[in-house]
Amino acid sequence: MSNSSSPLSSRRRFVKGLAAGGVLLGLSSRALQAAAQNVEKPARGPAAPILTGNVFDLVVAESVVNFTGKQTTATTINGSLPGPTLRWKEGEMVTINVTNKLREHTSIHWHGIILPFQMDGVPGISFAGIAPGETFSYKFKVKQSGTYWYHSHSGMQEQTGMYGAIVIDPSDSGKKMADREHVVLFSDWMDENPMSVLSKLKKQGDFYNLNRLTAGDFVRDARKDGFKAAMDNRAMWNEMRMNPTDLGDLSAAVLTYLANGVTPAGNWTALFKSGEKVRLRCINGSGNTFYDVRIPGLKLKVIQVDGVDIEPVSVDEFRFGPGETCDVVVEPKEDAYTIFAQSMERTGYAMGTLAVRAGLTAPVPNVDKPEWLSMNDMMGDMSSMGGMDHGAMGGMNHGAMVNMPSMNMDSMSSMDSMDSMDATSSGSSMAGGVQPMQGMDHSQHQMAPGNPLKVPSKKARHASTEYGASTDSKVDSARTNLDDPGVGLRNNGRRVLTLADMHTIGGPLDDRGPEREVELHLTGNMERYAWSLDGLEFGKSTPVHFRYGERLRVILHNDTMMTHPMHLHGLWSELETPNGDFLARRHTIPVQPAQRISFLVTADALGRWAWHCHLMYHMDMGMFREVVVS
Repeated sequence: MSNSSSPLSSRRRFVKGLAAGGVLLGLSSRALQAAAQNVEKPARGPAAPILTGNVFDLVVAESVVNFTGKQTTATTINGSLPGPTLRWKEGEMVTINVTNKLREHTSIHWHGIILPFQMDGVPGISFAGIAPGETFSYKFKVKQSGTYWYHSHSGMQEQTGMYGAIVIDPSDSGKKMADREHVVLFSDWMDENPMSVLSKLKKQGDFYNLNRLTAGDFVRDARKDGFKAAMDNRAMWNEMRMNPTDLGDLSAAVLTYLANGVTPAGNWTALFKSGEKVRLRCINGSGNTFYDVRIPGLKLKVIQVDGVDIEPVSVDEFRFGPGETCDVVVEPKEDAYTIFAQSMERTGYAMGTLAVRAGLTAPVPNVDKPEWLSMNDMMGDMSSMGGMDHGAMGGMNHGAMVNMPSMNMDSMSSMDSMDSMDATSSGSSMAGGVQPMQGMDHSQHQMAPGNPLKVPSKKARHASTEYGASTDSKVDSARTNLDDPGVGLRNNGRRVLTLADMHTIGGPLDDRGPEREVELHLTGNMERYAWSLDGLEFGKSTPVHFRYGERLRVILHNDTMMTHPMHLHGLWSELETPNGDFLARRHTIPVQPAQRISFLVTADALGRWAWHCHLMYHMDMGMFREVVVS
């Protein structure tokens, strides 16, 4: 790509943005009325208002914004970006009246909230959407507590600013975890029309990759490893048409990274008093960005993930993807600290300041050096592949990937469509269907000690639909370890949170073992920029069927070289270890490249639900399924 068409030329203004960036025109008269109800003052900076009570009026409209020096239009709620923070109380009924002032349909999905499927807010699945000029009233009982968020599920509105935080106070206040708290909602913004960005990705999957391999990189590697090894390494990646530095599709070439709607130059500030413990309710509301979050000089005591309390664990840093939330408690001793969230591909960062008074700043760390994906990220468990190394793979092509010594083609299943994945496994005790089990006592249905499904299967079962144009690679010996922080965080000298560190307090909601397994493969083709499940984009697939009341295991097997935050609506996903032991209750689970992860689900919510990758472009291009519980 020539310099004239490269996104590098405008990189600097995206990295830090404008100090006064944000919504320019303020609130409309109607939005002002809506926002005036029970408003508390947020932390310093143009952060969102906080609404409390049981009835909320939200108005969706367009607002003029300027984050980078370019005036453009955002989709906002009550005229703010992010939208208002909604504060609810566990056990109470809430009504949210959403009025659409756009020229197109809109919707709001309450991410991670357990509610009737008709209130879930996914057009075409749970309801028809909200037409221009109409008001839709969401009504449901709040059955949980913790940190959550909401966002549009219509078109690209989530990427253009339509999202906000939810804080649910427990019915029993219990032990106070901190003296003060702040919501820190990380997101990403693009001046360019999201559909234009998608068009460029479809033409060239690594269009926005700022870390492409250069001649200088080759010279450096040749000096370090020798000319032949460097040549073999480049040949391997070229033959496989894969880029070891393309970690997230987008970068600071097109994105500006925000903390509570504020650019790094704007320096959003959260205040505290000396001696206080501070809870930070961190939310990743971005359309595409995985953030690695740390506060130099402070330990982060992680107390909650995805709205659910875990046994506290002290770390220096955590990674979370779009859709995930992570609550930490810190005990600041100095006057100011930088809240630093660098993007996974290391081209930029979001940031704010934790300080005893407004106007203070702290040193901002340098962004870490980007790292390549490893062979384990590409091929999975190398220990079962005969000790394969880089040199041994020179000249290899995609066809060879599925014919390596450990990749037994006899393991491929004969699944022709998603319907076949609904078949009951040999370990099922529920063949022939199941009757509704509302109000059942799960403790009376613990599986026998001899349950053949006690340990998750490790052997890949590729669907026949994976062998098509939508899939450019398959991994047969996927890694199953959960103690890997991921590319860019390994051996960085900091204690990094991993999935293996998360232990939900109180254990699983359902003590039964799984009655069957459902396996889905996360698939894609980088050259075509196609994303799918089992090689089938949404629209070419049939729904996944869960039988009401059953306890089942879901296996997500990542055949791609990207991390996918997978979000199952309406049902809790209870993450388990490779040995089948319960770990943590989640609503969004990140699956790393060439990784195989399993979780248990109790199908206790009748209706139609969405299940998708929360990277917005991946979802839009087909990594999406409908789940029917009946």
